Amino acid sequence: TTGLDVEKGHRIIEIGGVVMNGRKKTSETFHAYINPQREIDKEAQEVHGISIEDLQDKPLFSEIAEDLLEFIDGSTLVIHNADFDVGFLDAEFKIASSTYPSISEICEVKDTLAIARNKFPGQRNSLDALSKRFDINGYDRSYHGALLDANILADVYSNLRAAKVKLILRITLMLIFRRKIKNKQEIFQMISKLLRLLLLKRINFCTLKDLKRLKKRQVRKQYGIPK
Repeated sequence: TTGLDVEKGHRIIEIGGVVMNGRKKTSETFHAYINPQREIDKEAQEVHGISIEDLQDKPLFSEIAEDLLEFIDGSTLVIHNADFDVGFLDAEFKIASSTYPSISEICEVKDTLAIARNKFPGQRNSLDALSKRFDINGYDRSYHGALLDANILADVYSNLRAAKVKLILRITLMLIFRRKIKNKQEIFQMISKLLRLLLLKRINFCTLKDLKRLKKRQVRKQYGIPK
């Protein structure tokens, strides 16, 4: 963007997205540089390295709006600090045409910053910090770029989703060992139950240490596990 505050008239200068199939990135992407028709703040240029001179021959947002809508319509958008990006996108669509829908009308939005703060409270959860935490390498981070960040975020999101699967297994194993369950059908039912609760966001990220503080009766009551 040209700056941090959409309310002060700052505009989008680059958009990048990558399609994911489950936890895997695909080769399908969307990428466009955009002429914002205004100056770029010095601080913003130091982050992304793009000058207004670089964008003079690029299309206006209104010229790429239809292609972008086709790319995102009906999808789940995974965004880091979603309020920031969605605010800018909504503003750009509104400037381009009053008939364009808002992002919330055509997409579900998942904010990886909120997910990471829930999983790692009190820690740094910027995209760079999460990349370091998950040991994601192989990217040139001299500057921030839209498509570059989208690819990094896809890797981060895959790791965050993998953490949920690990949580399911950890909870299940703890309950199995506490109850000495030997019936395979009951084990599968328990995993299915925990998975549904996680998808419904009724179980937040937690640690095995947290779970060990709960008595067996409390575990059953909190997570709806039958006797």
